[in-house]
Amino acid sequence: MSIAPGDAPRRQLCVRPGTVVSLVLQARKDDKRWTAVRSSAPVLVLVSGWRVDADGTAHASLRSAGARGGGARITALAKAPDVAGAARVAFTLDMTVTPQTREG
Repeated sequence: MSIAPGDAPRRQLCVRPGTVVSLVLQARKDDKRWTAVRSSAPVLVLVSGWRVDADGTAHASLRSAGARGGGARITALAKAPDVAGAARVAFTLDMTVTPQTREG
């Protein structure tokens, strides 16, 4: 999933358990830079492989739990490098993990 400047600041995504999503946050047009990606429920969706390229593009892997279902809010933080203070949420991904139904 690629997020570009000007895209909606919030998206929804539904995945199956065990899915790996590659999140690409393209460089921002304002002076802010991507600083981190966080999960509200790391036991359900784990963020790994975080890196920021020299051009400002950020990459993260989002791994959903193997058998559990539920939801997690993934937030991407950004801030200007020369401004004091904490980074703020610049993008939110609401991720729902939906197990496949089993026939009995």
